[in-house]
Amino acid sequence: MNTQNWEELVKEHLEFLCVKTGGRSVGSRGNRQAAEYIQSVFSASGWQVHSPQFDCLDWKEEGCHLRTGGRVYEAKVSPYSRGGKWNAPLVCVGSPAELERESLRGKVVLLHGDLTREQWTPKNFPFYQNELHQNWIRLLEQKMPLAIIAATGRDPQMAGGVYPFPLIEDGDFDIPSVYLTEEAGKELAEHAGQSVELEIRAERLTAQGCNVCAVLPGKSPRRVVCFAHFDAKLGTPGALDNASGVAILLLLAKMLGGHELNWTIELTALNGEDDYANPGEVVWIRENQGRFAEIVLGINFDLVGYRQGRTAFSLYQLPPEFEEFVRRRFLSFEGLIEGEAWFQSDHSLFLMNGVPTLAFTAEKMTDLMQHVIHTAKDTPDIVAIERVVETALAVSDLIKANSSD
Repeated sequence: MNTQNWEELVKEHLEFLCVKTGGRSVGSRGNRQAAEYIQSVFSASGWQVHSPQFDCLDWKEEGCHLRTGGRVYEAKVSPYSRGGKWNAPLVCVGSPAELERESLRGKVVLLHGDLTREQWTPKNFPFYQNELHQNWIRLLEQKMPLAIIAATGRDPQMAGGVYPFPLIEDGDFDIPSVYLTEEAGKELAEHAGQSVELEIRAERLTAQGCNVCAVLPGKSPRRVVCFAHFDAKLGTPGALDNASGVAILLLLAKMLGGHELNWTIELTALNGEDDYANPGEVVWIRENQGRFAEIVLGINFDLVGYRQGRTAFSLYQLPPEFEEFVRRRFLSFEGLIEGEAWFQSDHSLFLMNGVPTLAFTAEKMTDLMQHVIHTAKDTPDIVAIERVVETALAVSDLIKANSSD
């Protein structure tokens, strides 16, 4: 295929994943459609495909109603919140000390200040925990408020470009919650002690999801494993996060399919990087326990192809001679630049298990995280298709050149 053909394929993949699915949050119908699409492309390219299943939550919401002092406040339902309807006193809590001190049972609590500077780590998150957040969650569960209102600003590191950000995004936390801007929170706080009306129209649904793994057996059991997560946050088309990464996997399936290589190649579309429970990542870790030493190189694609700037690659835990080989090989690809280390994606699975790792992202990742990622702005028109193709060609070239003992 020539470059134009590859670019047309990328456009097709983005159209399906970002538009036709209607959203790819874990457990949703669109997420299942995306998985089936990825499976079909892998299979058509001649790869062995398996799709390990897991249980998860889907979630539906129809907004909320928040009223006190004769005024209706604009608020949003926290992702995965339970629904309900309450008319109860409002109490304001703005610090850990106040959270320890205040009686919350039978009340609606407005959280603000030091408690809402950053998004809380989900209570059962499998890979790390924030002890402060865990303590606040335990206190709330013990004190049993009827519902939570969180006044928040921005948290690009954890929540992307959304404003305000959802303080709580956790299907394992059962106290219903909504969130609003810091400004609205200040105005609402003036009504502390008064009754507040709050209705949340939301429902949790049991569902299933899966990863999609394609294998091209080589002469050796030593493996190159390539990741791209195909799920997306609720409410975003997820073009750069991470349909473009999935498109790279699908291109690699065609570029490498039919080749006899020494290394075994695995292309894994993970399902859960943007989910509160990381279910697909948990499944992958469980499936690969005791096998990490087989992986000669782990590669991850996330936020690749932004129309501004180039594609940044970063290297971790590689033998020095291999590092230099990768750098020299990538010199012929003008759109690639070596970037800084970053850890907020699935290549952390490789790193925590001692696997040599190569990660790709946008050179302007910080700007994307502040303004675009996890929002409705993450659409296919901000993707530079040629950057996606170039990254796939560079990785295909690297794998072919190095697939020898």
